[in-house]
Order: sequence, then C-alpha cells, then structure tokens
Amino acid sequence: MQYFGTSRDILIYVAIRFEWRFAVGTVLALLHDVVLTLGFSSVTRIEFDLAVLAAILAVIGYSLNDTIVVYDRIREDFRRMRTESVEFVMNNAVNRTLSRTILTSVTTLIVLVVLLLGGAALFPFAVAMTFGVIVGTHSSIFVAAAAALMLGEDRKVLLPVKKEGVNDDTP
Repeated sequence: MQYFGTSRDILIYVAIRFEWRFAVGTVLALLHDVVLTLGFSSVTRIEFDLAVLAAILAVIGYSLNDTIVVYDRIREDFRRMRTESVEFVMNNAVNRTLSRTILTSVTTLIVLVVLLLGGAALFPFAVAMTFGVIVGTHSSIFVAAAAALMLGEDRKVLLPVKKEGVNDDTP
C-alpha cells in the first residue's frame, strides 16, 4: 500500500515543480521502468527477493532523477527559445541532455558489471539493476517527454506570465 502513496507523492511533487502533464509523463515513465524490470526478472526466472526489490526501488530513483533533469532542460529551453515550436524545443532539450544521460548510465553500468562478478548474493540485485538502468535511460530519453507532449504540453503553461505594471527596462 505504501507504493501507491509514494507514486502519489512523486506525482504531486512533479506537478507542483513543473506541470500536471509532466507529472503524468513521469509516472508513465516510472511504470514503464518497473513493469519492464519485473518482466525481465520473471522471464529470466530471477528469484524475487529483497535484493531485487532494492534494485527496483533504485531504478525508480535513478529514472526519476534523469527524467527531472530532462524536464528542467525542457522548461529552461521553453524560456530561451520562445518562437520555436513545442516539438522543436522538447527535442532540443532531450538532445542537450543526451550526452549527460548516456554518460551517467555508462558509468553506473561499469559499476554494475563489477557487481555482477561479486558472487551469488549480489547477482540478482546486479542483474535487475543493470536491466533497470538500461530501461530507465530509455524511458528518460524517449518516454517521459513524449508522454508530456502527447498529453498536449504547450508553451503557454511553461512560460512565465508577465505581471501588470512591471517595467522590463528596470536595471
């Protein structure tokens, strides 16, 4: 029952920090990661124990962090590129974070390869985490922003509203 409270909290946090379409996109990306990682564990017949549960929770945190980095860049680019189309701005933001996302994933995967050699106790965690990092990287790049775009994200919501009576020429 606690998992649903956690997903609700994530939804509320992202909705307050960004916008509800981004919150739904984040939750869809996280569900994508969890379902595929659980499916992989089931197909490969890895016993579901506390180590695999820990890997899934780590994948959720990892993917959430990557998704928020992408969303921050999207919001930043909407303010920087005011005349471009929504698709262009979102694509540009994802491309600008692509090298950071891939380098972070590769660095994590190097550590996980070492953990794969760590013996029987670490093997289920390392396998689930390795697959989860790959899937989490995929969802951060391809699923999260696309879901927000498909839900109808537009620039009016993300651009700051001009306040009446404020002079832009003040130093």
